[in-house]
Amino acid sequence: MQLPEDFITQTRGIMGNERFERYLEAFRQEAPVSIRLNPRKTAEMAVVAGERVPWCTQGYYLPTRPGFTFDPLLHAGCYYVQEASSMFLDEVLRQHLPSRDAVTALDLCAAPGGKSTLLRAALPEGSTLYSNEPMRQRAAILAENVEKWGYEGCIVTNNYPRDYRKAKMKFDVILCDVPCSGEGMFRKDEATISEWSLQNVEKCWRLQREIVADAWECLNEGGLFIYSTCTFNTKENEENVRWMLAEYDATLLPIETKAEWGITGSLLEGFSQPVCRFIPGITRGEGLFMAALRKGSLPLSPSNRRGNPQQLNIMQPLLAKAEGEAPLTYQQALAYLRHEALVLPPETPRGLINVSFMGHELGPVKNIGTRANNLYPKEWKIKTTHIPNDYEAILRHT
Repeated sequence: MQLPEDFITQTRGIMGNERFERYLEAFRQEAPVSIRLNPRKTAEMAVVAGERVPWCTQGYYLPTRPGFTFDPLLHAGCYYVQEASSMFLDEVLRQHLPSRDAVTALDLCAAPGGKSTLLRAALPEGSTLYSNEPMRQRAAILAENVEKWGYEGCIVTNNYPRDYRKAKMKFDVILCDVPCSGEGMFRKDEATISEWSLQNVEKCWRLQREIVADAWECLNEGGLFIYSTCTFNTKENEENVRWMLAEYDATLLPIETKAEWGITGSLLEGFSQPVCRFIPGITRGEGLFMAALRKGSLPLSPSNRRGNPQQLNIMQPLLAKAEGEAPLTYQQALAYLRHEALVLPPETPRGLINVSFMGHELGPVKNIGTRANNLYPKEWKIKTTHIPNDYEAILRHT
């Protein structure tokens, strides 16, 4: 794997030789595999055979990477395959959103949905989450993942950040996981290496400030603003945070961490404010930068002022609502997820019903007796017909 010379020069200068050499060593190691359980769907399941992610209550490292595509429990929203560093959001929320009062939150750049599903699970009961993605195709993926996660009070939108500002929407919590140059994903996704350039870094930090400017207008007084990227350079990270502190009435909040987590603080000379940087080879995960800010000096008072959501392009749910439940075997569940028709036991009620696997709903069918017509969204179906020989290992909970 050949890293760009400009990236090597820039990043070695930022990290220093020791950190950078440890980062390079990570490329010679297998990237960790991690999942995050859905607390509403997995309480009765056996604990995952893996090591806990220390900064996330529902996160686990797995010893190997199974064929997730062929696990119906993934499609039922029982867990989300998420890179461990990104789960640090859970720790930030536990430290800086301790109130159990319902809040209104916004994940502004949310696809594919890892942080949105974490955010919704971590918010107090009765909270509302708007998950937004400007790109239509990515918004469809986001909507699928949020819908499978199965929490009420989730609204998926396909808008630009400025649309939220124009709609005068107000939120108690805003997550800005902004588009970035993707340096922290080089080990996980080699395609990001060929897309990297110094020019793209310049383009990204300017776009990030435009997004933050729109988002900040949507944050209530005392609200929590979480800024994150999956990149290493200081222009997109510390320098943007420093700009926020100068531009807005904002306070950077400390985030308590443990030394054994291997989280690095600020790497910008002359800037010692509390920020968190995850570096592969030092932390057990991919690259991440995260900072938490409070708007103004007053404590948060959760608000119901939601502006005019009618101005937003809201993605409609694709799963039809049904009553009753028909349990499926593993082979039947895979057939359903491939959008095939099913034949259910003769005593199964006719009409619109849900099918499930291991007690977890997969979606609806219309049972007409001789067969059950599959109503699983075609956009979501498993396209491959290959079934791995070790699928019993995938279903280690059975």
